[in-house]
Amino acid sequence: MSGRERILAALDRKTVDRPPYDLGGTDCSGVHVVAYQRLRDFLGLPKKPVECACQSQLIAKIDNDVMDILRVDAEALYFGSLETRIWHTPFDVAMIVPALFRTEERPDGSIAALDRSGREYARQAAGSFYFDPVGIPLAGVSSASELDRYDDIFERWDYPSVYDEPLDQLAQRAKRQYQATSRAVVALWRMHYLQAGQLMRGYEQFFVDLMADQDLAHAILRKLHDVYMRRAKAFFSAFGDAFDVVFLTDDLGTQQSGLISPQLYRQMLFPYVSELVSFIKSNGKKLVMHSCGAVAEFIPFLIEMGVDALNPVQVSACGMNPCDLARQYGGRIAFWGGGCDTQSVLNSGDAAAVRAEVRLRLKEFAKEASYVFAQVHNIQYDVPPENIMAMHDEFRKQARSS
Repeated sequence: MSGRERILAALDRKTVDRPPYDLGGTDCSGVHVVAYQRLRDFLGLPKKPVECACQSQLIAKIDNDVMDILRVDAEALYFGSLETRIWHTPFDVAMIVPALFRTEERPDGSIAALDRSGREYARQAAGSFYFDPVGIPLAGVSSASELDRYDDIFERWDYPSVYDEPLDQLAQRAKRQYQATSRAVVALWRMHYLQAGQLMRGYEQFFVDLMADQDLAHAILRKLHDVYMRRAKAFFSAFGDAFDVVFLTDDLGTQQSGLISPQLYRQMLFPYVSELVSFIKSNGKKLVMHSCGAVAEFIPFLIEMGVDALNPVQVSACGMNPCDLARQYGGRIAFWGGGCDTQSVLNSGDAAAVRAEVRLRLKEFAKEASYVFAQVHNIQYDVPPENIMAMHDEFRKQARSS
């Protein structure tokens, strides 16, 4: 089977010749730029600047030579920019970033990301390997009637202004990418709902809104949802069939439990998310939903919506035992990720521990679930290339023997 055939069959919960393998097919199954540069060096590939696929997580866009060596089955379709520049990072990686991604070093050693007006919207703390959002744009809003003053924020949410590639050019690039590959192409649309409210209003305040000011919370979600629906329709109109899978993200869990109750999710968020999912599915595309953490209690909602796969399975979170999830839900939803724990094994274990983890996870998923192999979330900056290759090699060994 080709990678595209393998991924689509797994998401259809059909028989595959082996489990599909993903590394970098989404912005939640990728590799931090530091670990990626080390991986390229380890593989003996030519030295070159690393293209950054996400300026907050600082993950790399996986190059074709790496995808070919590792025989991955999915590749990402990212938003693009008209011009790029080289950013020489403080952790010694030359990184290709959008020209509009402006950075400024601060006296305390932090690095600010600035928008076109010079306003700081994200910051990399001194010694950090990531950017964190700065500012709460709707902090001063007290009623739904005030939201129209913030149309520009809603219109660009999850589609940052650093990506200034016009839609027609993005569509042409998508079509070229689709025609040039036999891998499944995953369109990364993001489109958060709960997380958007948290970042717009502040985490604590949006939780309060969801419980105590539901008119305002609904107004924010409805306004955001209208933007997402218009955007999705524009993407389908421009792209046609030049992708296979849509990837949406919205973290619903902590390490121990859900961020909100299932009842509150049903009341406040489900109506919007389900309409977007239904629209995407009605256009014949597979849909993968990302959510970290302890999210087992939300899986029935995802199934009801028509989501094809959950990414990842955070095996270290409460209630996320793969055996239990595969037994309970394996016939109704696929799982994408969970093949190696990034919190305690891939980063700190030796190669033997990584191989044992891969064997365990494949055994837990194999019999009762449709499964796309990937580690839990992105490979972080401190993961040595030897462990990445141990994960890959053990997966190949087990896939051949299955």
